[in-house]
Amino acid sequence: MDRRNFTKFALSGLAFSFLSDSMGRAALPATGASGFQPASRAPVPATPRPVPQKPYAALLERAKAALDDHAHHFTLRDRVAIVDFDAPSKEARMHVVDLIGGQSSSYLVSHGRGSDPGHSGWLHSFSNDFNSLASSQGAFKTGDMYFGQHGRSMRLIGLDAQNNNAESRAIVIHGADYVTEDHVAAWGKCGRSEGCFAVAPHIVPQVLGLLGPGRMLYADKIGKG
Repeated sequence: MDRRNFTKFALSGLAFSFLSDSMGRAALPATGASGFQPASRAPVPATPRPVPQKPYAALLERAKAALDDHAHHFTLRDRVAIVDFDAPSKEARMHVVDLIGGQSSSYLVSHGRGSDPGHSGWLHSFSNDFNSLASSQGAFKTGDMYFGQHGRSMRLIGLDAQNNNAESRAIVIHGADYVTEDHVAAWGKCGRSEGCFAVAPHIVPQVLGLLGPGRMLYADKIGKG
């Protein structure tokens, strides 16, 4: 190839290269100041998260049904107390639930020594019998407040066949040092009552204030075991 043809060929190639580069850049979308072109993505719709169910949800439904069954006993239906005896005594298993707003407060609570003879920390059985020292199950109506040997306390009236001796057995809500967080930290469980719903002494004013006379306390064990 002579010099003239070589020069002509080189200039043609250079022009083609320049033209191709210009066309290529013209075909690219505009970029930001940094020269980085972010990838275009379609918006991903948010996935709704399931609302976690309260561990006592099934017991609360049973309590609501009991509240309807015993409706003639209750003019106050804004909140209830439920005691989940499926849980061990080291857990906060008394729940005072606001039926209107859905809020709840949870507390340690004892069970009777007759319901847990080996002091395992778990309730094994119920009894409505006198001198059984056991916890009873079912719906209770909160009664009068009084000052007794355990300080400020509240009487309970059993509304079911399986707890209708509660008032005569002196089954009440009262305070006890063996139902404190310190006791649980030391022993891994609460102490046992004689069938009463004992709570920590410093919690008594709050629990009795939330309940007051004329509301329902519902206690049960609905699981297996």
